[in-house]
Amino acid sequence: MKKILIYSKEACPYCTKAKNLLQRKNLQFQEIKITSDELKQEMIKKSNGRMTVPQIFIDDYHVGGCDDLYALEAEGKLDEILKK
Repeated sequence: MKKILIYSKEACPYCTKAKNLLQRKNLQFQEIKITSDELKQEMIKKSNGRMTVPQIFIDDYHVGGCDDLYALEAEGKLDEILKK
């Protein structure tokens, strides 16, 4: 099974929307809540400079944010990535 990681913040509607999609697909994921500058810098470095949340990773593949996740789902590519 692929490891799914999502960086998020409290009260972030995009984070909630992304997590809801993953939950609807019965996918387990690890959530890292950005509660410190250190965690934020970790996310920025890992996502090649992206500063917004959520930032979503499937194994080493950087999905991007909520809109990117939903675009993959709409194109039928999310399931492909999860099966590789």
